[in-house]
Amino acid sequence: MHTAYISHLEFLKHDMGPDHPECPARIYAVKDQLIASGLFDHLSQHDAPKANRQQLARVHTADYIDWVFKQSPDAGLIDLDGDTYMNPYTLDAALYAAGAVVHAVDLVMESNTNNAFCNIRPPGHHAKRAGASGFCIFNNIAVAAAHALDYYGLARVAIVDFDVHHGDGTEDIFHDDPRVMMCSTFQHPYYPYCGADSGNEHIINVPLASGSSGEQFRDAVATQWLPALEHFSPEMIFISAGFDAHWEDDMSGLALRENDYFWVTEILKDVAKRHAKGRIVSALEGGYALHALGRSVMAHVKSLSEL
Repeated sequence: MHTAYISHLEFLKHDMGPDHPECPARIYAVKDQLIASGLFDHLSQHDAPKANRQQLARVHTADYIDWVFKQSPDAGLIDLDGDTYMNPYTLDAALYAAGAVVHAVDLVMESNTNNAFCNIRPPGHHAKRAGASGFCIFNNIAVAAAHALDYYGLARVAIVDFDVHHGDGTEDIFHDDPRVMMCSTFQHPYYPYCGADSGNEHIINVPLASGSSGEQFRDAVATQWLPALEHFSPEMIFISAGFDAHWEDDMSGLALRENDYFWVTEILKDVAKRHAKGRIVSALEGGYALHALGRSVMAHVKSLSEL
C-alpha cells in the first residue's frame, strides 16, 4: 500500500469535558470523511501500538514522564496546565498517540508504505521537553522524528507544521539539534505568543498576521520553507498536520481552505521525492470545526495517497 492510516479506539475515551474543543468527535470527523470520499478503503489500516518509555525519553525528561504517569487519575478529571486535562483513559490515549507516529516511521522505513497519516489525539506539538501545554501531553511528532534519527540512523529529518498555533513544544525540543529542520507557519500574535523571533538556521518560523489567506500561506511556503528544505535535503519529512487555520475554524484568524492543504501536501511530496525517497509521516494536531476538519484531512490524505 502507498499510504498507511493509523489510529486507535482508545482515542475516543480521552475526554476533557463537554465544552472542550479537543473532543473525541474529531476522530470520527476525520474517519467518516475519509470513508465518505472513498479514500479509506484504499489506505493500509493499522491500530497504533503504545509508545514505550525509551521512545518517549528521547524527547522528554525522565522526571516529566514520571510526573505524567503519576498524574493519571482513577476517576474524574485532573488539570495539567489550565486547558489540558487527564481522565482515567488519557494516559493510554497519549501513549497510543505517540506510538502511532513511531509505528508510522517503522512502516515507512521497513515496508512498501511510502507515507502515513496518523488520526490521533491528544495532539502533541505544544508539549515541551518537560511540560504539558495546549491540549498536548507527549510531543508525538518529536517522538517519531527522534525515533527516525536514533533507531534508523537518519542524519537529517524535517518537521513541517502548518497548525494555526506555533509548535512551541517541538521547537523547545529541537531548537539546538541541527539534525532537525523545523518549518512552521502560524498566526501571530496568537497563542502560544512566541516563535516570531526564535528561529535559527534550522528553525524556519514564518508568522502570519490575522486575516492571512491561502495566498499569503503559499507565498510563505514557496519563498521561505522551500529554499531551506532544498538546502537541508531531509531524509524523511514529518508533518504536524493542524487544520485550525481553516477559515471556518473559530480557533483561528487565518483563512486557509481545503485546496491550500492539498497544495502544500503536493509541495512536500515533491521535496520528499527528491531528497527523502518519498518518505512522509503526518500526524493530526489541531482542527476544531468538525466539518472543515474532515474535508481538510481528506484533501491532505488524497494528496498523500496519489502517486
